[in-house]
Amino acid sequence: MGARGLPGLPGNRRRHDHGRRRRGGGALGADRQGGPPADDRWAHGHDPPRRRPGAGRWRVKVGVAAGPLESVKADAIVVGVYAEEKRLREAAARIDRALDGQLSEVLEAERFASKPAHVTHVHTGGRVPAGRVVVVGLGKRVELTLETIRHAAAAGLRRARDLGAKSAALEVLGDRLPARSRAHAATEGALLGAYTFDRYKREKTDKRVESLTIVEPDARGRREVADGARTGEVFAEATCFARDLVNSPANDVHPTYLAQVAGEIAKEAGLGLTVFDRAECQKMGMGLFLGVAAGSEQPPKFIHLSYTPPGRRRRRVAVIGKGITFDSGGLDLKPAEGMLRMKDDMSGGAAVLAIMRALPRLAPTVEVHGLIAATENMPSGSAIRPGDVLRAMNGTTVEIGNTDAEGRLTLADALCYAREKVRADEIVDMATLTGACVVALGPSCSGLFANDQRLADRLLAAAESAGERVWQLPLFDEYREHLKSEVADFNNVGPRGGGAITAGLFLKEFAGDAPWAHLDIAGPAFVEKDTPTGPKGATGAPVRTMLCYLMSQG
Repeated sequence: MGARGLPGLPGNRRRHDHGRRRRGGGALGADRQGGPPADDRWAHGHDPPRRRPGAGRWRVKVGVAAGPLESVKADAIVVGVYAEEKRLREAAARIDRALDGQLSEVLEAERFASKPAHVTHVHTGGRVPAGRVVVVGLGKRVELTLETIRHAAAAGLRRARDLGAKSAALEVLGDRLPARSRAHAATEGALLGAYTFDRYKREKTDKRVESLTIVEPDARGRREVADGARTGEVFAEATCFARDLVNSPANDVHPTYLAQVAGEIAKEAGLGLTVFDRAECQKMGMGLFLGVAAGSEQPPKFIHLSYTPPGRRRRRVAVIGKGITFDSGGLDLKPAEGMLRMKDDMSGGAAVLAIMRALPRLAPTVEVHGLIAATENMPSGSAIRPGDVLRAMNGTTVEIGNTDAEGRLTLADALCYAREKVRADEIVDMATLTGACVVALGPSCSGLFANDQRLADRLLAAAESAGERVWQLPLFDEYREHLKSEVADFNNVGPRGGGAITAGLFLKEFAGDAPWAHLDIAGPAFVEKDTPTGPKGATGAPVRTMLCYLMSQG
């Protein structure tokens, strides 16, 4: 059902609420006098970004064709070759014959090892319709996986783009794997690999692949390939949509902007939408969320998007994303080095928007509610202080041991909302929550915590299918003592050791009896160097994992 039909909601505001700006950051969430001007205008006079996410330059038109790859008319065709094979086979062999052996000569001269994602190219001289042939390594045939295909397609399309190709075609290899899965991985990898972010650059590159053809040599498999290519395209576009949001600076991407993007998504995709302003959140008792918001001039927004499947719904899932659009640390101020990248602290919220935008095109049979408690965490005279006590939506009191442990506070009220208002059958939250998780698992793996092992197993399987690394970590009951407070029900921080676990235990308190899982994406959400499927910066994790998970529910 849409948000209008949910029990207990104070209203269904399909608009962005302006002009109501009471502060809610005093002890136990009480009103606080004073504060910034009482309106919800763009702070500091910044205009919204000229190009919205979704109109990104990463958009590629995807089509499917049956027949031999060498007959396709495109600026570049991408062909895979296996390692440790004495002669070229399949499409590579046919292209080599059409080029009078030039392809094999180049590969031999370059000592091309066909390692996964190793890439080179040759000019065709007009002997086939394509102007260039891009060759990408696939590794050993017996070791081919969907992730290998994903990386190879990404490397191939990047090379085609860098060569100036506007159109490209690639053949889906790997006959040991299902055609639909291969086509999905190839399309997804190609589009992810071609992603660039130059929205704020005065001079933009004109090197961009505008169309991609997925080629299936056997016409009998075209339908499965078309289905896989379509879902791969949706998954990749959703990921790139999230990347755009996270890569954009915090002076543009603030809570009001996220609410506006949610409005555009709801209108375009036919989703339910409720956006609660500060006063409405205060009525619901969201003292933790409003406490974090108290220091910022930007008005907080609690965003609720809802997708209702056609026909009879089977389950109701709440997907929550941390929406701290900039994290200074609050009065427990971060050092300059640690603050520089903190526009990425809304990666979980960006993932929620991307997921909700994709759902109508994928049509899963579950009802999905996307929740974002969007705010900044800033220092000011009205900001929460270490030692303050705030009250959550469910009445739990929390002593603020550190204002830089703010994400768990906003998520706690969102979890209460998911239980009490949405009445979700399952809840999954995603957050760039702790540096401790990065220390434990490194920069490319998310940490998974759950109070329900069946839910955890489904998420782990979804991550494996999506090609995103996720590792389950424990929730030791004895560590709950680390959150003990002398003056409140809980402290929002524990000792240094096991910080990712204590953060998970804190959230668990607000999930209650509902099956719940927490993905700490602090490592993989934003990377400092290029990856096989994208440039440095925002990755869009864990959008693909969550889409796989939601599509698997029924």
